[in-house]
Amino acid sequence: MPTLLALLRSLPARAARALILVYRVSFSAFAGRFCRYAPTCSEYADEAIAKHGFWAGGWMGFARICRCRPGGGAGFDPVPATLRADASPLTPWRYGVWRQRPVCDAVESERETDSSSI
Repeated sequence: MPTLLALLRSLPARAARALILVYRVSFSAFAGRFCRYAPTCSEYADEAIAKHGFWAGGWMGFARICRCRPGGGAGFDPVPATLRADASPLTPWRYGVWRQRPVCDAVESERETDSSSI
């Protein structure tokens, strides 16, 4: 019985990941795979849902798609390993990062800060 319950709980995440796969092999394959971010937005959403579940991962993917726009960022932007401490199912917008410099830029600015303090 616990396996049936686990299967039912994972059903929304599986369905969302299946839709992402359909998008990748259909529309994305014909329109071209141009994304300023690495991993691409569909890979990011798929990985976020796989790591953090449908609700949290879905909000993370939605936030990433909103950042991938003209005037948005670019670069390496991996899925966070852990969820933010202030995020909860009642405040789902806190799961996603809506404005952020990519990881490479953040590392560069930390290096500049560290070298200027020496």
